[in-house]
Amino acid sequence: MSDIRRVLVTGSSTWSDERQIADALLETRQDARQDGADGILVIHGARPHGADALAADWCTANDVPAEPHPARESDGKDADYIRDQHMVNAGADVCLAFIGPCTSGKCRRPKPHDAHDAHAGAELAAKAGIPVRRWTT
Repeated sequence: MSDIRRVLVTGSSTWSDERQIADALLETRQDARQDGADGILVIHGARPHGADALAADWCTANDVPAEPHPARESDGKDADYIRDQHMVNAGADVCLAFIGPCTSGKCRRPKPHDAHDAHAGAELAAKAGIPVRRWTT
């Protein structure tokens, strides 16, 4: 039976640093292999842009399996949070969080502060005991 490390990627929908995500995933795969694992599987939220899309593209380009968890419209305004909780519940060995600044025009909190979606995903992982590595812009 093969040993595949599960890597949860959460991040801002505005994250655009492709190199940072590629470097983080490559390092995580190398660490897994050094620890005796056969490789990694990347869990992501299947957004068409930002950190999710960049992680999915990296997986395709590097022949790494991915487990997409798209948000469901039927979950309404809580769809992203519910999706993030499903990803955490699926289990992971590590969470890579790529957190950009909040860009919401609806947010009343003083800026700058972290994007709510990515911050919430990282917090859910941490509360579940999944080690979280964070990058910010």
